[in-house]
Amino acid sequence: MERIPIVGPTYEEMLHPEKIDPIIRKRALEMKDKDPLHPINLYNITWKDGNNRIYYFIMPKELTGVEANIIVLYSKDFPSGSHKVGATYSILMEKTITGEVDPRIHTLVWPSTGNYGIGGAWVSSRMNYRSIVILPEMMSKERFETIRRYGAEVIATPGCESNVKEIYDKSKELYAKDPERIRILNQFSEFGNYRFHYYVTGNTMLELVEKEKIGNGRISAVVIGVGSAGTIACADRIKQVFPEAKKVAVEPLQCPTISLNGYGGHDIQGIGDKHVTWIHNVLNMDAVVLVDDMDSKKMLHVLTDEEGKKFLKEFVDPDVVEYLSDKFGISGVANIIGAIKMAKFYGLGKDDNILTVATDNIDRYRTVMKDLEAKFGKLDRTEAKSRTERIFLYQEPSWVFEGDKWNRERWHNLKYYTWVEQQGKTVEELDAQRKEEYWLDVQRKVKEVDELLIKYRKEHEDELMKVMMED
Repeated sequence: MERIPIVGPTYEEMLHPEKIDPIIRKRALEMKDKDPLHPINLYNITWKDGNNRIYYFIMPKELTGVEANIIVLYSKDFPSGSHKVGATYSILMEKTITGEVDPRIHTLVWPSTGNYGIGGAWVSSRMNYRSIVILPEMMSKERFETIRRYGAEVIATPGCESNVKEIYDKSKELYAKDPERIRILNQFSEFGNYRFHYYVTGNTMLELVEKEKIGNGRISAVVIGVGSAGTIACADRIKQVFPEAKKVAVEPLQCPTISLNGYGGHDIQGIGDKHVTWIHNVLNMDAVVLVDDMDSKKMLHVLTDEEGKKFLKEFVDPDVVEYLSDKFGISGVANIIGAIKMAKFYGLGKDDNILTVATDNIDRYRTVMKDLEAKFGKLDRTEAKSRTERIFLYQEPSWVFEGDKWNRERWHNLKYYTWVEQQGKTVEELDAQRKEEYWLDVQRKVKEVDELLIKYRKEHEDELMKVMMED
């Protein structure tokens, strides 16, 4: 059968899935468990469940040691198990409806350090595209296995999470060999990634604090680890409603690129990619906070290991401990550490709300936990208590770099070395990003894209419905 281009929801439908055609929505929810690889699951890309309840929880204060509400949007119930699928779908959807890519002609290349590649593999196969994911060789074994299971080819490049240049170089090599057929979908520079989080994630956060009446109903800070820096675009939306909200990026202590123009290898898989991304609006950033990668892994171990959970149940509701145990991956724990640091740094109280996300879950890191045990031994109560107190309860508000005028200038200027010298952007384009209007134009395209997508779906209605409704 001819590989017709398949598309799914608009940005508005991802934000408000109740606006999806009821027949499509009902079938998508039925197929979520019955056949998670069916194309209709594109309509399950949303922060909400079948009853339009937002996927979130509030961290127990007994576990964080701070009075502020640390509110976590979690991603494990997205197709592919991570919200990165929203970014990959948005990028590919935009390029499909504008004719930039076509499954009958092109093979897609997804440069990634993990979840973006997994999302790209899932989305491209559902949308009828052939695809190749490029991934550093030191990423978790589960990442490589999942990508292949979703139907994509995967190429391993040298290094770890922060070795992004090697990914870029391999992408360029593939393109040079077959420029007519290869199309690179780079999460670090594609604004579909930004738009998904600005519009869908950002507005979901706003709806959450208002609808659930959490704290003072406002948002005091958004604290999120940056890899592609797509997710932190949600803070641009938050700041438009709550200008006082702090936009805080989390970086690995072992690779402090934005904060200290630093470098190095680390293992908070999903963040800290040793450059400032093209889609990162750093000129409205309020701070960068550094988090230790080993702390993130060790605390994930406590949250998910039976001995760790047994200790936590001594002072946290046992049902809550079990609930939390499958919601976090390494970067999610790093986000919690960062949020605790910033709650203390800013002196936030019981009415203040800090928003963050859990990008994936423990199923991507079982082998990482085994490696941790091999290095440090099995977890027991004494070690679980020591880690919990040191990493969460008594975490210091240290390694915080505030965004004054000159720091913001430094953060922005650092883009030059990757994007102008290496990736073909112009100085004029870089200078344009200094103006707020640049970012407003990027944001306004959400409506334009939705109109084009609705038109596209109408033009291909019969073909699309046949695909969506077939078993």
